[in-house]
Amino acid sequence: MKNNLLLSVVCLLTGFLLHGQELAVYVSDAGNFNVGPWQIAKFDADGTFLGPLITSENDEIVWPQDIIFLEAEEAVLISNLSTAGIISKHDWATGDLIANFAEGLGGPTRMKVGPDGLLYVIQWDTANNKVLRYELNGTFLGEFTATGVPRSIGIAWDATGDLYVSSYSQSTVQKFNGTTGEAMGTFIDTGLNGPTNIFFEASGNMIVFSYNNGIIKRYDAAGNFIEDLITGLSGPEGFAFFPNGDMLIGNGGDGTVKRYDSNYNFIENFVESGSLTTPNAIVIREDIPLSTPSTNEKKTFVIPTIGTKFQLNEALLSGYSTLEVYTISGALVETIVLSQSTTWDASHLAEGVYIIAGTQQGVVSQQRVLVQQK
Repeated sequence: MKNNLLLSVVCLLTGFLLHGQELAVYVSDAGNFNVGPWQIAKFDADGTFLGPLITSENDEIVWPQDIIFLEAEEAVLISNLSTAGIISKHDWATGDLIANFAEGLGGPTRMKVGPDGLLYVIQWDTANNKVLRYELNGTFLGEFTATGVPRSIGIAWDATGDLYVSSYSQSTVQKFNGTTGEAMGTFIDTGLNGPTNIFFEASGNMIVFSYNNGIIKRYDAAGNFIEDLITGLSGPEGFAFFPNGDMLIGNGGDGTVKRYDSNYNFIENFVESGSLTTPNAIVIREDIPLSTPSTNEKKTFVIPTIGTKFQLNEALLSGYSTLEVYTISGALVETIVLSQSTTWDASHLAEGVYIIAGTQQGVVSQQRVLVQQK
């Protein structure tokens, strides 16, 4: 995260816009692996921690792995590397558990929507480890591949639609026919030490995260080693791209998320140590609004926008009887009764970003404020 506090605050309150979108960054935190605690953490586009969207304490996740947002249902799927083998479905604004999307898997790790619009899931188990396929409504379509990949942890498709799966335990990447699921042999079997994520560049080269020796490697379209792109990492796992091409990479050794430019040059620690224990999946997307009635206006209900003591903007409050205060993940924490005061004291709240919402004739307006002790 940037050290310039003023810049961070300005970006926080005005919205950090890239290509016209206010973005949020979601990171699955594997905690102490099979022990926990676990969370799906949310950050703004400047790396400011906005709090957990989902936690193991309240929302029934166990050793979370991947994150898939379902736009049509306003829900988010979390794969859980647990003995129950669950993919859980949650409200995307509050994190509340809706239902289990799938159960009884062999330790689901990565999930990805394939070229055919179906959800593909890979499994960590040493025996039950074929690639599974689902419709996005949860209908199970069966095993896609005839053979499995033990300790599956990375999945990608090339430009022709063929499927690739990395094996952490075998230090290989396996190739499958993207239409039939037929095994097409080992694509990479040299130079890796516990590979996790894989993806293809536009050039057709494959990028592989070698977890155990902390290296990001590049291979050509035939699986031949080209070069080490990034070295000196510790447990790299999880990646996502900003619209401008910058890349985030999770670094499990110190709980940071590092930012690189499109040429793999280090820029900064996007997330410093402290918020996360073991990042292992990252999603960057347009910020999710609160799960309140339709919001189509932003208003300045209070001034200033930073601090603990706020003055109510009486000129804008005609017609409102109350204002509601939400956390960034959508939890209601306070109701301000406007007839009782012209000020709002937020000193009892934890530091962080809050949203003040007011409803008038069915229309919800909102304002973001930063509660910060002086």
